[in-house]
Amino acid sequence: MGKFAKWVAGGLGWAFFGPIGGIVGFTLGSLLDTQEFSKTTSYSATTSGSFAISLLVLVAAVMKADGKILRSELDYVKKYFIQTFGEESAIEALKMLRDILKQDIPLQAVSLQIKDNLDYPSRLQLLHFLMGVSNADGQIAPSELNTIATISSYMGVTAKDFESIKSMFIDDTDSAYKILEINKSATDDEVKKAYRKMAIKYHPDKVNHLGEDFQNAAKEKFQKVNQAYEKIKKERNMV
Repeated sequence: MGKFAKWVAGGLGWAFFGPIGGIVGFTLGSLLDTQEFSKTTSYSATTSGSFAISLLVLVAAVMKADGKILRSELDYVKKYFIQTFGEESAIEALKMLRDILKQDIPLQAVSLQIKDNLDYPSRLQLLHFLMGVSNADGQIAPSELNTIATISSYMGVTAKDFESIKSMFIDDTDSAYKILEINKSATDDEVKKAYRKMAIKYHPDKVNHLGEDFQNAAKEKFQKVNQAYEKIKKERNMV
């Protein structure tokens, strides 16, 4: 059993209940040994399993946004998961994802369940993962972006935080400022203050409760903040 299956077997927590549980219950038998699952699963606190299953359900919702599932999309998702979690976990995740894609996904109910049970930094990390998967082929389809925006809203992510994470993947002349959640007219002191605020908000330690693998994946978000700050400093000749 690879890491992804171990995360799920180790405890679905709150995700076992509500709409997410209804969706993934269909898939568990194809991935996990039932006896092992029943011995190790807990049903209360947020775990890596809760987060991983939430991610797969939301990825499926984004992939279904344009009404068709392409082989190329599955390949992109697999590539992204291999880069993030390793090949064995990617294979397990893709197997579950194929089953989840067969289900009807009540987007609002799923997103609200996540909002009610997952802390804010972890919801931001989910959003970052969704943007990364959607952008795996180098572009984000409008239908997928709209679905991610809807998920973000239902999950209670602020418009500024959504714009910040979106700007990490969709580049324009003001992307660096949007990542730091400030306007281009901000003073140098305001830029420095914004950087410190965002560095704290997106620090990988904010999701250390999800385990080392997810914490390592969160470093990309933190690096984007640093890159945005360095770009602005260079443009302004800031010390």
